[in-house]
Amino acid sequence: MAKPIYILNGPNLNLLGQREPEIYGSDTLDDVKAMCERACKDQGYGLKFAQTNIEGELVDLVQEAGSKGAALLINPAAYTHTSVALYDAIKAVDIPVIEIHISQPAAREAFRQTSYVAQAASGSISGLGINSYLLGLEAAILKLK
Repeated sequence: MAKPIYILNGPNLNLLGQREPEIYGSDTLDDVKAMCERACKDQGYGLKFAQTNIEGELVDLVQEAGSKGAALLINPAAYTHTSVALYDAIKAVDIPVIEIHISQPAAREAFRQTSYVAQAASGSISGLGINSYLLGLEAAILKLK
């Protein structure tokens, strides 16, 4: 079987479905995981899906994805705009990395309009709700072919 696709989620995404539903919608992170599991299975890939509120754990998971994964989708949440450590970790892996966001950071507060992660990732998808995850998977799989 092919190496799994990693989907990593940063801080506060465990509150998806509760936190600011007018921005992030009513789907939970478990709903997103189930949707991604189906999509990966349909394409012949396994899935490693994780969420953490801790920056260092997210860096560890990026590094793990680099050695054990086929591709990486990352929704770094607030770390998008602050984490040079994530930037460095993503630069160090040799797999497709797609940055994803449920909302459209460029249309939000000024501090959300700079992404360190985008500067290291293969591509970015944002503003399409949880469908950003499915489109990110499609982009990653295309990069693998």
